[in-house]
Amino acid sequence: MSVKKYATLFLITLLFVSCKTTDKVAYFQDIKTLQSGVFSDEPATYSMKIVPDDELSILVSSIDPLSVAAFNLPLVSIQPKEETTVAATASIQTYLVNNEGNIDFPVIGRLHVAGMTCTQLSELLAEKISQYAKSPIVSVKIQNFKISVLGEVNVPGTKEIDTERFTILDAIAAAGDITIQGERNNVLVIRDVNGKKEYQRLDLTSSDAINSPYYYIRQNDVIYVEPNKARKGNSKYSQNNQYKISVASTVVSVISVIASLTIALLVK
Repeated sequence: MSVKKYATLFLITLLFVSCKTTDKVAYFQDIKTLQSGVFSDEPATYSMKIVPDDELSILVSSIDPLSVAAFNLPLVSIQPKEETTVAATASIQTYLVNNEGNIDFPVIGRLHVAGMTCTQLSELLAEKISQYAKSPIVSVKIQNFKISVLGEVNVPGTKEIDTERFTILDAIAAAGDITIQGERNNVLVIRDVNGKKEYQRLDLTSSDAINSPYYYIRQNDVIYVEPNKARKGNSKYSQNNQYKISVASTVVSVISVIASLTIALLVK
């Protein structure tokens, strides 16, 4: 009877824990009963600001290509070191934003670009280049936009991003989603802001996360998903400890068998 009692209690506990874990898995739990709605009346602002160490590709075009030729860096041929027979691929050169937030642009000279969006910089350059060329069109893009996703996700690592509009949900999706052992209500985002490290914790089980300034990801953000208590508890037992427990269990089993045989012989 005692064995059945313990088994029943174990099953009830397991069921309770499973239900509790399921409640923590769903995203945006406060809107799961709603069919539609609006998270915020404020328009989304996701344009990134240019910061030092950004690599910018800047392309200038016009109805007269020759008039803007001086404003475009020449293409460079890049060939992988391990390749010896394949033809090199032409690649666009980039402008590296220095520590002071400046770039040196052909003809125009040094420009302070840190703190500007790509749209603002393209408008500024178009205005300056219009003195030399008719109706110039300037395209600016950050080429080295990357983030790091660490912790309890299925595919952790550095992710290269090719669009400015990138959210915390996009980052988690790129990392293969949060594992069942991850804390969805305690996702840490670390960000460089004016040379300082700032951080914010987001609760992705609540729709309030969408209104956070950290909802839209910036270049070089680090996202860390903390493990839950069960995961932390399991990590305390290393393979070495598991081996020791296994050995101890084997020794106890052997001693028990020897004791049983000894008792059996003495009874006879």
